[in-house]
Amino acid sequence: MKINHPLSHLKTHPSSLIPSDPTNLSLLLFISTALDNSMFPPKEKENNPHFLPRHQLPQQPRQKQPPRHPKQPSQQRQPPPPSQQRHPAPPPPSTPTPPPRRIDGLHLPPPRQTRPLAWCFAVFCAIFWVIIILGGLIVLIVYLVYRPQSPRFKISSATLNYAYLDMGYLLNADVNILANFTNPNRKVSVDFSYVVIGLYYQDTLIATQAVQPFAATRVESRFANVHLVTSQVRLSLPDRKRLAGQIENNRVELKVKGFFRARSSLGPVLRYSYWLYGRCTIILTAPPSGVLVSSTCRTKR
Repeated sequence: MKINHPLSHLKTHPSSLIPSDPTNLSLLLFISTALDNSMFPPKEKENNPHFLPRHQLPQQPRQKQPPRHPKQPSQQRQPPPPSQQRHPAPPPPSTPTPPPRRIDGLHLPPPRQTRPLAWCFAVFCAIFWVIIILGGLIVLIVYLVYRPQSPRFKISSATLNYAYLDMGYLLNADVNILANFTNPNRKVSVDFSYVVIGLYYQDTLIATQAVQPFAATRVESRFANVHLVTSQVRLSLPDRKRLAGQIENNRVELKVKGFFRARSSLGPVLRYSYWLYGRCTIILTAPPSGVLVSSTCRTKR
């Protein structure tokens, strides 16, 4: 439906649209307001953003403006002429790697090939540990079967024939001892290949004697008569005073040390050698007929 505006018959010049009479001006405002309400109802004005106030207009997101001064692209280096370019060596051929495995949506790294050197090292370590374990088992079984024990060194008897100081500080003495070598093993025999016995007064070596090699079978004791002679051995002043006091008190203290090389036989095949150290402290009566009063011995490897 076409609506004819009541002012359409007026002239189009702007000066002609403004009436000179106030009554006509009020009539014109009333007619224009009625026409606006008939063409745009109030509901459409509320929903139309053009009729909303400025504080109720929907806010649109701001768009980022491009920078005022754009960055200038950096100057690229020109490649050198072909005559000055270095030709790198071609990379070594690489073995193709298999694609990564995928399990339940997880990417697993591809399996790596083990080097031959690593395999050799692993085999060597395995053999070494097998030998160690077997050796330990063999030693344990042998120990549980034979129960080897160390031989024992003791002084069974001793005599002090004479002991005196020449010129007040040189010792002369004559001692006979009966050494006892005992093998306490019931299944092991022991051979003594090197036997040396030394006689000491306090910490001073005054005599030494070697013993011929011998063997001690199972649960056997071997005796050796050792003659020790001291000649012109110089003693310190404290030792000289101590020796004179012991002779007056009829108690002379001497030390006997043994150094042995023994070998135990565990049957016809298994044999092992070791060193033994024996130490005894003996107390004798005063010379010329000194006899053994007490003896304390200890043997260790």
